[in-house]
Formats: sequence, C-alpha cells, structure tokens
Amino acid sequence: MRLISHRGNINGSNPEMENNPEYIQEALDLGYDVEIDVWWVEDTGFCESGFYLGHDEPQYKVNEKYLEEVGLWCHAKNIDALNQMIENGKIHCFFHQEDDVTLTSEDYLWTYPGKQLTSNSICVMPSDHRIMTLDIAGICSDNIASFESVI
Repeated sequence: MRLISHRGNINGSNPEMENNPEYIQEALDLGYDVEIDVWWVEDTGFCESGFYLGHDEPQYKVNEKYLEEVGLWCHAKNIDALNQMIENGKIHCFFHQEDDVTLTSEDYLWTYPGKQLTSNSICVMPSDHRIMTLDIAGICSDNIASFESVI
C-alpha cells in the first residue's frame, strides 16, 4: 500500500511548512511518497516563468527535474501546470478540484474523501484507520505516520 504524505505532513497539518521542498524531502527520506501542489507561472515581471510549489499560491520555485522524482504525486493547481507536466512525460501528475475521482498520469484513482473506493484508489484524507482493512492502492493523509503503524 502506498503511504502518501499530504504536502509533506507526517504527524499533522503544518501550514507554514507545507509544500516547502526541504519539508517534502524529509518525508521522502522517511520512505513516504508525497503529494505536492504545483503551479506553472509565466513571467509577469514579479516572478520568473516556471514551476512553483504552494497550496493557495505559487511560493517555492522548483525546476522541472525536481518534479520527476519518484514518490512525488504532483497536484496541478492550474491547467498550465498540468499541461507542462504531461508534456514532460516523466512527472506523476493529476488535476482535480472537487471531483469524486480523478485519474493520475500513472493510472491511479485519486479519490475524494468519502467517495467509493476500488483496488486502484488512493483514499484521500481518510477519517479513521479502518480504511487499512480495505483493498485499496494507498492513502494520502496529514497524519501518514499513524497509518504506517497499522500495516
């Protein structure tokens, strides 16, 4: 089962650190996959063109190669980010807002909280640990460490 840290969080939400590349690396180093929020920004005079990480807005500039790292689940926050990542072909990415489910570029079903799950589903933000008894592909949580102890 894939254990996916939500924005780098392992033991609870930490909004000040979420999507920070150093914070993400800490989760990867512990063996977790990480869901990150990715923006594509065109040069506006205030910031240069490229990929940025951040939930509500672009915050941390990263290069394209960074996004190719195994274990990253890149949530495109705008359509330009999705297009750029798909054109790359080596970035595991997806786009959704409030869809029940969306297909990732590696054919996983990224499943909105509380929606029907399959053996290929990633359950996003499960409400309790009983989810671990289901036949699913993985979970994504701010408290991912607590799910590891159930395996």
